[in-house]
Amino acid sequence: MDKDILRHAALMHPEKILSPYDEMIGMQGFEAICAFSESFGGSTIYVPFVRKIFAECLVEEAAKEYNGYNLSSLSQKYGFSERWLKKGFGYR
Repeated sequence: MDKDILRHAALMHPEKILSPYDEMIGMQGFEAICAFSESFGGSTIYVPFVRKIFAECLVEEAAKEYNGYNLSSLSQKYGFSERWLKKGFGYR
C-alpha cells in the first residue's frame, strides 16, 4: 500500500483510525506508527510500562553510585525498594 494514500486517508478521516493508534500517531507521528505496524503487525504483544523497560538500566546506574552505605538514598532516587536494589546489585 502506498504510504501517501494511507497518509491522505488518515488526514481526511482521523476519527476512523483504530484506537489506540490514533493517539499514538498524535504522539509519535504517522511514519513511526507505520514502522511499528510493519514490525509487529499481526502479532500479539505486551507493552510494559516504561519503567519496566528501563529497570535494568536504572539498576546499573544505581550500582555505579553504590558505596555500601547509601542504599536508602539510592532507593529513593531510583524508586526501587532497598531489597530490590540489593538483589539487582548482586550484593556488590
